[in-house]
Amino acid sequence: MRRIAASIAVLMAIGGLAVAGAVPAVASPNVPQWSTGSYYLSLGDSLAQGVQPNSTGVSVETDQGYPDQLFTALRMTNPTLRLVKLGCPGETTASMIHGGICTYGAKSQLAAAVRFLKRHSGHVQLVTIDIGANDLNPCLVLTNITQIVTCLEQVFPPMLKNLAHIMTELRAVDPSPGVIIGMNYYNPILADWLEGTKAARTLARDSVALAQAFASDLAGVYTKFGAPTADVLSAFRTTKFKPVVNTPAFGPLPLNVALICSYTWECAAPPVGPNEHANKLGYGVIANTFLSTYYGG
Repeated sequence: MRRIAASIAVLMAIGGLAVAGAVPAVASPNVPQWSTGSYYLSLGDSLAQGVQPNSTGVSVETDQGYPDQLFTALRMTNPTLRLVKLGCPGETTASMIHGGICTYGAKSQLAAAVRFLKRHSGHVQLVTIDIGANDLNPCLVLTNITQIVTCLEQVFPPMLKNLAHIMTELRAVDPSPGVIIGMNYYNPILADWLEGTKAARTLARDSVALAQAFASDLAGVYTKFGAPTADVLSAFRTTKFKPVVNTPAFGPLPLNVALICSYTWECAAPPVGPNEHANKLGYGVIANTFLSTYYGG
């Protein structure tokens, strides 16, 4: 299996949107004081809705997602805050714009979000958005790393263009900086390490560089629209193959692999797993990352 380090620069340059490092968070003095009648609007894919596998392995919506946990935290300082979740399991950047997966009173999730923001102008405390991961799915079912990279080179440009369109529409309704916070993603492919083969562990290692490229391009778009990025990739310690930690179920594991097993259902035994969605603890980590970003941490 070939290494992909040289290909990462290509992926990061495709949209001309990559940036180095984390996106600066909004400073806490800029966080407004909200009164009665304010909302937290959650947009995006299954993570934005809150999805986990049930006992038979079917992914179902729950009230343990990061929007629910973030809402609980925000409500401690704004007891009248209300949560509205428009996230759609399976949503891509294209379907978020054009519809076709989940049903809304409007044409699409984006149209529904724009309508909501217009109706509640001046009363939206926070909008969070995570979108783009499902765009990559056709590539991630491949097992040859060269084919994966070639596939992603075709997927990244339209995905980034769609995300820019989404942000343009949202900002046109609510232009105030800091109200919208984007998100990058954790890397469930790290769980391939558990297969134990050289090929699987090489793929797990190489997937980190791809996840970093993806995160950089997402941050590049959000930055252009004055939105900070909740750095979930770092919160899950995605790049940390050291130290090696001992686990009762799997023995010695790199820290990042152990955490992906601890924060998601990806390492769970059948029929519950493998499932890439976060568990309650993982959603809590994501919620805390958003909260820290919101407060400028």
